[in-house]
Amino acid sequence: MKKIIHTAAFAATIIATTALSTDAAFAKNGCGGASWYALHSRTASGERMNPKRLTAAHRSMRFGTKLKVTNPRNGKSVIVRINDRGPFIRGRILDLSKAAASQIGMISSGHAKICYETVSR
Repeated sequence: MKKIIHTAAFAATIIATTALSTDAAFAKNGCGGASWYALHSRTASGERMNPKRLTAAHRSMRFGTKLKVTNPRNGKSVIVRINDRGPFIRGRILDLSKAAASQIGMISSGHAKICYETVSR
């Protein structure tokens, strides 16, 4: 009897996790390292990188997703749009454009701990 109950609970967990997976892809929040870059090459989305725009790179978020990025050390925030892939350095979760990094006060350090929340996709 215990085996049947455990199996049913496991199956219910799998179904619930699968049902939430599409929402979880949208409702992403987190904290981690970020760096900034100012290239003029093409991004993974096909756009030309413009360091003066409020954009960012993330490894897997859908292009066009908007994030509110906050620097917890000074409380400054900026809204960015995902248009590229990266960063490819362990421990970093976002690469910000130079303009975005400037707005949250991380230009001089080159990298900082940030927190982000999805605003829209």
